[in-house]
Amino acid sequence: MKVRADDERVVITGMGAVTPLGLNVEDSWQGMVEGRSGVDRITQFDASNLPTTFAAEVKNFDPAEYMSPKEARRIARASQFSVAIAAQAMADAGLEVFPDNGPARRSGALMGTSYGGFASAEEAIREHERRGLGYDKQGLGKVSPFVLAASLPNMVTAHVCMRYNIQGYSSTVCTACAAGTQAIGEAADLIRQGKFDLMLAGGVEAVISPVVMLGVCAMRALSARNDDPTGASRPFDAERDGFVMGEGGALFVLERLTQARSRGARIYAEVLGYGASADAFHVVQPDPQGRLAGLAMRRALEEARVGLDEVGYINAHGTATPLGDVAETVAIKSVFGERAYQIPISSTKSMLGHALGGAGAIEALACVQSIRTGIIHPTINYHTPDPACDLDYVPNVSRQAEVRVALSNSFGFGGQNSCLVLGRFEE
Repeated sequence: MKVRADDERVVITGMGAVTPLGLNVEDSWQGMVEGRSGVDRITQFDASNLPTTFAAEVKNFDPAEYMSPKEARRIARASQFSVAIAAQAMADAGLEVFPDNGPARRSGALMGTSYGGFASAEEAIREHERRGLGYDKQGLGKVSPFVLAASLPNMVTAHVCMRYNIQGYSSTVCTACAAGTQAIGEAADLIRQGKFDLMLAGGVEAVISPVVMLGVCAMRALSARNDDPTGASRPFDAERDGFVMGEGGALFVLERLTQARSRGARIYAEVLGYGASADAFHVVQPDPQGRLAGLAMRRALEEARVGLDEVGYINAHGTATPLGDVAETVAIKSVFGERAYQIPISSTKSMLGHALGGAGAIEALACVQSIRTGIIHPTINYHTPDPACDLDYVPNVSRQAEVRVALSNSFGFGGQNSCLVLGRFEE
C-alpha cells in the first residue's frame, strides 16, 4: 500500500446506523456477527394480497429520541432515519452543531438514497383518493402542506445540514442501489481535493410501502418464500429466488487526517479509494460478463493504491437474484483471477435485505467493523452451492480473520456501479 500525504488522507471518526437488526452501530453489528435475520412479515401496511408479504423492517424506531413529535410528523421516515444516524455519528465523533465561522463552511453532507420520501407522497395520494380533491369549508387543504417537501429525495441530506448548520456543501446521490457507496466515495474525494475538511456521508432508505412493494413484485425481483421469511434472502445459493426489501441506513463522519489529529479524534478506519462505472446495458439486469462492475473495482483499487494481494475481505452486493450474483462472481474473478478463491466474501443482505440507496452505507459499516474487530460476518441461508457461484461466501457462520483492506461492492438498477476500498488506519 502506498500511503498518501497526511493532508490527502481521509479517515472515519464517527459512525451511526439504523438497521433491521438494531437502532445503532453496536446492536446492528452484533446481529450481523450472530448471523441473525432481520426479515419478517410486513407490519407497515397490509401486504396480504401481494405475492411477497415480508421485508426487513427497522423495528421499534422512535423518532422522538431525535426530534420533536411536530417535526417527526412533517418529515418522511427516510429523513427521520437520516437525522438519527447523523446524531449518532456526530456524537460518536465528539462533534456538535458547527459554528457559523470556518467550520460550518468547510463542512458538507452527501447522502445516498433511491426514493427519499417517496412513501410520504404515496401516503398523500392515498389520502387524496380517500377524501377527494379540494378544500374543506374552513379553506384547509386535505393534504399536508409539508408533503411535497417531505417527499423530495434531497431532504434526507437537507435535514442533516439544518440540524448541524452544515453550510459548505449539500448534495444527494440517487444512483439506485449504488447511492450510499457513491456518496461515501465522492465525499472522500471532495476532502482529498482540498475543498472541505469534514463530510457527513452515507445512505438511507425507507420505502417499504404498497406501491414500491407492488412494483418490485411486478418485476418478479423479490423472493416469494412467504412460508420462510427469515430464510428467504439466499445470496449465491443455488436456490435463490430474488431479493428481500429492506430499509435503514448508515452514516459516517469523514475527516481530513490532519484535522482529525488536531482535535484528537478517534479514528476507526481510512477511506482508501473509490471507483464507479456504468454498465450501459439494461434497466434492471446486470451485464452478465460483469465487465463494468469489474472496472469499478479496479478503479477503486487503483485509487486506493493497494495491490490485489492486500484485499482481505469483499463485502458483496450479493442481492440473491439469479442473474446478479453470477454477474458479480464473474466480475470478482475478472479482477482478482485465481486469488478470488482465497478472499472471503459475504453478503450483508442475507440478513438485512436490500435497503436500496442505504445498502452500500450499511455494508461499508460492516467492512469497517471487520477491519476493527477481525470478524467477518456470514452469508446466512447458504445451503446449496451454485456451480456458477463458486467462491468463498463465508457460509452461515462468522469467521475470524485479519482484515487490513476491504472492498465493498454496490451495483444498482440502470447499471450504476460503485465500489469502495476501506483500510485499517496506520500511521
